[in-house]
Amino acid sequence: MPETRPGIQFNEADVCSACQAYERRQTVDYKKRYEELRQLCDKYRGMNGKSGYDCMIAVSGGKDSHYQTHIMKEEMGMNPLLVTVEDNFPLTEAGMHNLKNISEEFGCDIISMKPNIKVQKIIMRVTFEKYAKPTYFIDRYIYTYPLQMAAKFNTPLLVYGENINYEYGGAQSHEDYSAKEQIENGVAAGISLSELAVGSVTDRDLNFFDPPAQSDLQRLDPIYLSYFVPWNSYGNYIFARSRGFHDLTHEWERTHHIEQFDQVDSRAYLIHPWMKYPKFGHASATDYAARFIRYGLLTRAQAQQLVREHDHKLDVKAVRDFCEFLGYKESEFWAIVDKFYNPDLFQKNGWGEWVLKDPVWEH
Repeated sequence: MPETRPGIQFNEADVCSACQAYERRQTVDYKKRYEELRQLCDKYRGMNGKSGYDCMIAVSGGKDSHYQTHIMKEEMGMNPLLVTVEDNFPLTEAGMHNLKNISEEFGCDIISMKPNIKVQKIIMRVTFEKYAKPTYFIDRYIYTYPLQMAAKFNTPLLVYGENINYEYGGAQSHEDYSAKEQIENGVAAGISLSELAVGSVTDRDLNFFDPPAQSDLQRLDPIYLSYFVPWNSYGNYIFARSRGFHDLTHEWERTHHIEQFDQVDSRAYLIHPWMKYPKFGHASATDYAARFIRYGLLTRAQAQQLVREHDHKLDVKAVRDFCEFLGYKESEFWAIVDKFYNPDLFQKNGWGEWVLKDPVWEH
């Protein structure tokens, strides 16, 4: 991982925070933590009656969602209510299948919220053009909506998957099962409500933008499941596939990814994670190449070559879906992206293409 990744830290041996966190797992007693999870579940089990929900799981339908639901429903014996936010983009075939599959396979109710499409389009344009954060509006709802629903349904135990800040480095990088600080991370924070209330958008259009009142938040007990079990993205995928999860095999091979099983719900959403590339010099291919090295699935040399081939190649289908949804010409889209290339990291070659000055494969 490059030092340009926001929140990353290195120790005195120049080992990054992600590798440090992964190495610390060797000292964790996961059997003890698993029992801690069971005790936590016992605290809330049946709190709303025999037929009532006793926990809530924030899901997308992806591989991690399948694994989370398995742990809480089948291993912990809870009665979870699943809650999801849909981004209004055209879904992939895999995305359509997976959300249905998680309900049918595990026997769970799902509440799905589709935001106001008119407002989403207006705000996406603002945050894309000003901050290169096109899905900020949706990402904010992904964090706030489950909190709102957990308060409304009296299910304090709200389950999230991975603690991104701890696992890979961030502002809240300490290891803790509590996810109460998650709303303050860089994905869903940093843009004020006043900046989003533009044009015809009013506060009334942003019903779920803020988390519940502080009094309601104090009643909630949101957790990271990754604290209690040894979280592994590839392992979760193998498990989810055994329970009917579909990846993108035979549907779409993404040019800027080195795997076809993460964030498979829609094409247009992938513009957001790729925008790390012009700003910080790395994107999804680097993220997964680094994970695969830690998991023992790739050598560093193999990973470097994959990053060289894929990281910069934003997939054309993702661009086309994104532009069609927001009404951009593709030339307009690329002109906006061009403004966000970091000249400290990139320079233009003889064909006018942005290329990294100091790429990882030269080390």
